[in-house]
Amino acid sequence: MRAKRAVAVAALAAAVLSATTAATTTTTTAASSGSATGLGHPSNASASPTPAGTTLARTDAGLVRGVRTAAHRTFRGIPYAAAPIGDLRWAAPRPVPPWSGVRDATVPGPLCAQVPAAHAQLAAVEEDCLVVNVTAPARTHAPGRTAPVLVWIHGDGTVGAGEFFDGRRLADRGVVVVTVNYRLGVFGGFAHPGLPGSGTFALQDQQAALRWVRRNATAFGGDPDRVTVAGSSFGATAITAHLTSPSARGLFQRAALSSGEGMMDMPAGAMGAGVPAYPWYGWRTTREMQVTGAETASSLGCSAPDPDAALRCLRALPVERLLRVPYIMNAFQAFAFDNEVLPELPEQALREGRFHRVPVLSGATRDEHRLFVGAAHDAVQRPFTDEQFGRAVETAFPGTRECVLAEYPVRDHSSPALAWSAVVTDRMWARGTYAQHIALSRFVPTYAYEFADRDAPMYLPFPASFDFGAYHASDTPYLFEDPQAQPRFTPAQVRLSNTMSDYWAAFAADGSPNGPGLPDWPRFVDTHHPSAPPHTQSLAPDRIGPVDYASVHNLDFWHPNGTGCAGQPSPR
Repeated sequence: MRAKRAVAVAALAAAVLSATTAATTTTTTAASSGSATGLGHPSNASASPTPAGTTLARTDAGLVRGVRTAAHRTFRGIPYAAAPIGDLRWAAPRPVPPWSGVRDATVPGPLCAQVPAAHAQLAAVEEDCLVVNVTAPARTHAPGRTAPVLVWIHGDGTVGAGEFFDGRRLADRGVVVVTVNYRLGVFGGFAHPGLPGSGTFALQDQQAALRWVRRNATAFGGDPDRVTVAGSSFGATAITAHLTSPSARGLFQRAALSSGEGMMDMPAGAMGAGVPAYPWYGWRTTREMQVTGAETASSLGCSAPDPDAALRCLRALPVERLLRVPYIMNAFQAFAFDNEVLPELPEQALREGRFHRVPVLSGATRDEHRLFVGAAHDAVQRPFTDEQFGRAVETAFPGTRECVLAEYPVRDHSSPALAWSAVVTDRMWARGTYAQHIALSRFVPTYAYEFADRDAPMYLPFPASFDFGAYHASDTPYLFEDPQAQPRFTPAQVRLSNTMSDYWAAFAADGSPNGPGLPDWPRFVDTHHPSAPPHTQSLAPDRIGPVDYASVHNLDFWHPNGTGCAGQPSPR
């Protein structure tokens, strides 16, 4: 029973869509993925109406050949660390061996090992996958000047790859964009008694990529002292970890977090019926992760009194054998703390100011949780009923059902499903996001936003009858070229995308999103005065400007000293 509960918590409470992941599917194509999970879509990053040639760059490991167009230089599949195979499976990343001659970087590198999910039909069995992709302006804007660098960490943590994020829009604004592959699921988060680095291999990969950027940025016209680490969902949670990780010190000068879960807890049933409450959404103690790892080893026939013998057995297993274990990828879709890489719970470190002092741009979407509810409930075929709404509220907030239902009556929403989505969006996502803004703003310049385009394109294989609104991570295609999103943008959405790209590029350049011709974006400053709420920038096609985030998301209700009834711990 303990083993089943540990796997359920680790798998179903992880960063994105764990409750609907088809982890045991054996599809072997890489046909599509979803921006809604922070994954992006397969794209042709070198596509251009102008004739393309080739271009060279010298990295510290050797020459690489990329694609050059009139506007961009693109390099794909450049290794930043040695292949994590054999004895290096579940080990800290090692330096990449240098090569002679010119290495082709005109096509993507391999996807890291993964299995298809309901929201992303991607599959791979490759472990030699630690590569970066670079998109740079064809030339810097001024002779002798280097460009700011933005390093993108993709979301989900069990599927996806850096290659699915086309950085041309940001490169057009003078930014060198680097996207990263890192070990996923069991390969990036595995833990076991006696295993150094347990639960942190994905974080270590990302830090190795950031070190590669620091060593090699100038080869692509980038400035190694102006690096922004950015990401969405699971990727943003990883950035919260890097903000508090001693080994990430000096690797970046700014951070941009979208739909992150760094200071979220999880009420019971919030991520699906039967999923228990948990105090931290994306974090597990090293001990918890090691218990899950030992139980996984036993299920694979690698149980042994000697941990080293068990690890030898596990490292000898083919990738395909590991991936056949149900939910094995999701069971390790979290980051372990109380270890050398992540010494303490990041939430606590942020609250107490023990993090790297860099400017932060941070935000979430208006309707975060609609994606998770809509993925599981078709408004026509499988509607979420009034009775289910009542049960869900009682499960999440025992003894306060009537009070919560009175605050979120179904009549104020189009359906019980949207009422439940609003409850969880406010209580879990908005409260955690707001708490993180407060914690960060006490020590560093913080720019908060809410993406509020409730007509954002939806192209995941989820029920068309559901109103997803401004769903989880729906802002990602507004920053990266996406072949399934941009063709569906209205003129107003195109303008919003351009403004957001300008904001992010300005932030990468000097740590503030403000720039000539852009709507003013003041810093988030918590004055504790109700008449002067901290500034959150609303980003919508019809309006860019301040929004009272705490009021919109009813945070006073969820504060124990406010008007609420659920007795929830303070978000501060």
